Amino acid sequence: MGKVVLVTGVARQLGGRFVRRILREPDVDRVIGVDAVAPEHHLGGADFVRADIRHPTIAKVLAEHSVDIVVHMDVTGTPLGKRGSRASVKETNVIGTMQLLGACQKTPTVKRLVVKSSTNVYGSAPRDPAIFTESTPPKSLPSGGFAKDTVEVEGYVRGFARRRPDVAVCVLRFANILGPRADSPLAEYFALPVLPTVLGFDPRLQFVHEDDVIEVLRIAAGEPRRGTLGSGTFNVAGDGVLLLSQAARRLGRPTLPFFLPTVTWVGSALRSVGITDVSPEQIRLLTHGRVVDTTQMREALGFEPRYTTAGAFADYARSRGPGLLPPSTLARTVDRIAAALPAGRGQN
Repeated sequence: MGKVVLVTGVARQLGGRFVRRILREPDVDRVIGVDAVAPEHHLGGADFVRADIRHPTIAKVLAEHSVDIVVHMDVTGTPLGKRGSRASVKETNVIGTMQLLGACQKTPTVKRLVVKSSTNVYGSAPRDPAIFTESTPPKSLPSGGFAKDTVEVEGYVRGFARRRPDVAVCVLRFANILGPRADSPLAEYFALPVLPTVLGFDPRLQFVHEDDVIEVLRIAAGEPRRGTLGSGTFNVAGDGVLLLSQAARRLGRPTLPFFLPTVTWVGSALRSVGITDVSPEQIRLLTHGRVVDTTQMREALGFEPRYTTAGAFADYARSRGPGLLPPSTLARTVDRIAAALPAGRGQN
């Protein structure tokens, strides 16, 4: 008998893509896709069950289908298709995870749990280390937003792992996900015609391509390769970093620097009119940046990303078309301005 895999969050493009990919695995017999709304995309040969993971009925779904592997992808920072609110997203992230874990605890057939988390758990602060490892504590715990959700979600997952030591638990902390179909807040930010930035700061950023997200989820959901643990917490990001200024130049987007309090006001204004969700946690990222170590991803999980950080960003940029200024023209203009500055000016 092949394995039965249950995947949450399948109404989103990323969840749908993963369902179609995991169906091709030779040891997978059935895939159950779960979401509170019906997906607009096809799920291949998967069975779709319309269920809200915030409700206890999710336990009946796991028991009825004798689920072996649960892949929890319904942890996100944005409402689906602009519907819903921040409050409903938080409920799905936190309350939904609690209910799902309670259901997994009661279902004896569940032997593996994979959770899509985020490097947001580390926060972004002025005294952060240059590189976060999986064991590095944040300098200051996130006080709200999606970052706080991920901290709470991972806390509940650790509790579940203690209660069900027979279940292999794998938590994947993804860097900012980019690609042609990415719908993250940062993807929306980079789509703005002019990028608001924080005056005096040029943060280091990391990205992971959506194709690599699908592949590492597939690996985490499968049997661990010989000599690897296959469970634990792993940072997932493409090699290298990009400065925000480099990203803007490659997009052909001009930047508009503001003092930090003004950026916060601009973010609130953009959020209120529904243009993009520039949340306080995203402003902190665009101020201080965040870089994570991915040694464990390679050595313990056995995953090598196909895309670097720069490669993931380039693929995203190609999908968005040209900006207001051709990147080459923008680069020459910035270089000329920098050359005209007196020595020592413009240095951080």
